Amino acid sequence: MQLQQLRYFLAVAETRHFTRAAEAEHVAQPSLSQQIRSLERELGAELFHRTRGNIALTDAGDALLPLARRILADTESARLAVQETVQLRRGRVRLGAPPSLCTSLVPDVLRVFRDRYPGVALGVREGGSRDLVRWLAAGELDLALIITPTSGEAAPALAVTELLHEALVLVSAEPPGGGRRPRRTVRVAELDGRPLVMFREGYDVREAALAACRAAGFEPEFAVEGGEMDAVLGFVRAGLGPAVVPGMVAARSGLAVTPFAGPGLGRTIAVAHGHEVPLTRAAEALRATLLEHLCEAARAGELPPGTRLLL
Repeated sequence: MQLQQLRYFLAVAETRHFTRAAEAEHVAQPSLSQQIRSLERELGAELFHRTRGNIALTDAGDALLPLARRILADTESARLAVQETVQLRRGRVRLGAPPSLCTSLVPDVLRVFRDRYPGVALGVREGGSRDLVRWLAAGELDLALIITPTSGEAAPALAVTELLHEALVLVSAEPPGGGRRPRRTVRVAELDGRPLVMFREGYDVREAALAACRAAGFEPEFAVEGGEMDAVLGFVRAGLGPAVVPGMVAARSGLAVTPFAGPGLGRTIAVAHGHEVPLTRAAEALRATLLEHLCEAARAGELPPGTRLLL
């Protein structure tokens, strides 16, 4: 049974005339009649009573008519659904990102994407890079912003594009030096003996800050430990101590920002997806929006100091 045969059957049932049905379907009348006969052979029953000047449905034709209408309607619905998805009027994309990027880069990108493709459903999942890589491998995400290189368990085959090198900076509730003129830079060694506000375990920034302190020969002290991004910034505003945070977060925090003296601290941000899994149209569009947004921000000089485009 073919969809074309059902369309011809429906045309004859509605016009009660083979010639007018053929004209409506833009097909020669003998061809339409032949397809109807093939459908009847397939079903093992005649669908029409054929008498001169009169075409009527048989009982079998009456039984088929509502089913044929439903099948053709469902077929048209499927065609429209696929077309809308391809044209990005519908669809879904699942993005993963570290919490630090969910409070800086991601909102701006999603705002642009949402304006362009309001019919596409967006899902965002926060996590550390190791978790994000695992979720990509499990097919739970379409795209992820990760910090490279990932540590811990070996990453699966990923298609990875490095986007930015972002400086890590020191934020505090007041200029370093207790209200004196802000210093231009601070050395990692100067954090020795100065209690820090520190992220919970699993944050890439925490690992980078601890590694830098240990490389400078000391174990950092914590004024408070274990916060998420918003909590850490709140603790710093409350005067509990300074914190090492990404430059893009610092630029929006309203806190005093002091860069680290060279070579400084930094991290590389990349966008990744499963290498063997083709991106959906919606995911491709989100990735393109991300790259376009970063390139435009770099051209306009809107990236925070110490943040460098790698594209």
